[in-house]
Amino acid sequence: MSEQIELSSPPFDSVSQIHFSPTNPEHLLVSAWDTTVRFYDVVTNEQKAKIDHRAAVLACSFGDATHAYSGGLDNGVREYVDLATEKVTYLGQHGNAVSAVNYARDQNALISGSWDLSLKLWDPRSSAADVSTHVLPERVYHMDLVNNTLVVSMASRLFHIYDIRKMSEPAQTRESSLKFMTRSLACMTDGKGYAIGSVEGRIGVEYFDPSPEVQDQKYAFKCHRQTIEDVDHVWPVNSLAFHPVHNTFASAGSDGTVSIWDHKLKKRLRQYPKYSGPIAAVAFSCDGSRLAVGVSYTWDDGEEGAKTAERPALWIRRTGDEVKPRQL
Repeated sequence: MSEQIELSSPPFDSVSQIHFSPTNPEHLLVSAWDTTVRFYDVVTNEQKAKIDHRAAVLACSFGDATHAYSGGLDNGVREYVDLATEKVTYLGQHGNAVSAVNYARDQNALISGSWDLSLKLWDPRSSAADVSTHVLPERVYHMDLVNNTLVVSMASRLFHIYDIRKMSEPAQTRESSLKFMTRSLACMTDGKGYAIGSVEGRIGVEYFDPSPEVQDQKYAFKCHRQTIEDVDHVWPVNSLAFHPVHNTFASAGSDGTVSIWDHKLKKRLRQYPKYSGPIAAVAFSCDGSRLAVGVSYTWDDGEEGAKTAERPALWIRRTGDEVKPRQL
């Protein structure tokens, strides 16, 4: 396999999310605004399944090797009982668009977040799948889960942090350390914290431990910016992903670049060659050997920009030493 390959049969409209299988580094799930969820084998470069929906799909997640979940603008939450046969079960719905889905493997529970100002927990194995609903102060934009800790990013720069074994109330409520709208969120592999990206070319590194000495370690930095002819250009940080082995992380922006960061040393390890358009989503495979990059228009320039936007592309990049922390 060369350094990177382009997948055939990408979505026709903007990519919303991409996720690798939790157990198979060759299987990739992609949701998109063209109302599809697509399932790929990245080694054979084959689209194994394509599931159509009634409206744009905003979120997708694997449960295990054969099960997956999605949500989107039709307000519905769906389970793909078997990706190979494209069999779909409708679990239920929110009162507005479903913007995030995460599967908690230890609890066998699906968690969905919505613009209807709520989280829902689902038991996909039960005939009455909707287990509980938890009211929030704002619309859900992003969620991520590490071990038993769920981080929920909302409108108005609000964050709730939950222990998913006790969802009756959040363990912590926070306001973003960044001044502008949250565009991306990812939890650290080691379970100690998370990173957030904003629309204003900035990343914040946060820690769960509320003690003052740990909170003193949090910081933010500028990125995905460029000075062109003395004019500062600033792009949104659309996606973040932590490496499953090394706990470094990738950031992707509307500037068409992906960077790898060591958040402990506060250093950039690598910036990959620029892609042909904005990058909507990135994801590492479960073994960290691959990085998937979803290139597509992210509507930063409105309808005018859409007229000249290129068709979405999905790239699979082999990772190397650039994802490993530098030794002091």
